[in-house]
Amino acid sequence: MALDAAGPRARGATAYVTLEPCAHHGRTPPCAAGLVEAGVVRVVTALTDPDPRVAGRGHAMLRQAGVALREGVMTAEAAELQAGFLSRITRGRPFVTLKLASSLDGRIAMASGESRWITGPAARAHVHALRAQHDAVMVGGGTARADLPQLNVRGIQTPQQPVRIVVSAQTLPVLAPQDADHGPLWRVDGPPEQMMRDLAGRGLTRIFCEGGGRLAASLLGAGLVDQVIGYTAGLALGAEARPFLGTTGWTSLSQPPRFQLVEARPIGPDLFHRWRAA
Repeated sequence: MALDAAGPRARGATAYVTLEPCAHHGRTPPCAAGLVEAGVVRVVTALTDPDPRVAGRGHAMLRQAGVALREGVMTAEAAELQAGFLSRITRGRPFVTLKLASSLDGRIAMASGESRWITGPAARAHVHALRAQHDAVMVGGGTARADLPQLNVRGIQTPQQPVRIVVSAQTLPVLAPQDADHGPLWRVDGPPEQMMRDLAGRGLTRIFCEGGGRLAASLLGAGLVDQVIGYTAGLALGAEARPFLGTTGWTSLSQPPRFQLVEARPIGPDLFHRWRAA
């Protein structure tokens, strides 16, 4: 797309890319060849592509064509941007973000199921921005049946809606249809590890999980959560309210996975905090 937009101005130019240009025919021709054909004279890359179909071949193609090449620039920043792709290639599963919006005492709904709204409109708008950065939005079957969520991006322009995934062994309720405002709806089930491998096989690189408590517990227990996004509201609901995490079976502090705080800041009246797997 960048080369198409540049047109003849690409000749003699420098291209900066986060990932090594590919050297194989996939959905599109090799990007390395495209750079050569466009007349780019210098390429700066951050990461070598771990995909065995590339893995240095793109860099080699550029060098053989006489293109000046510099590798390893801003590698850490690029790895953050490419976390989903890298996870799918190197681990065989998508990068998983678990979102938790709760009260101060970790509750997501009253005992009756009332949950709208614990957090404020600014936090909810921020959630839509994060949905737009993921390939899919995932919820458990209980959440889908209780809340009938739309699981789409609203209020933000996005080139395409994320896939909507419901984890359930049962038939799904009628959710919003697949149209321009809603992505495809997939029902999946099975052991968490196998489920994630299957989703990676279907091309997904980043999944945004929005609950409920049982699904969150199963993903955490399987060590499949790479990032936790929290929105904490300034109220407490009490022990009778529903917790954001279901039964885990953990009996000692050595069992739960540890996360490291990456950032924390207010969003409206609520606190936003982001944690990465330690």
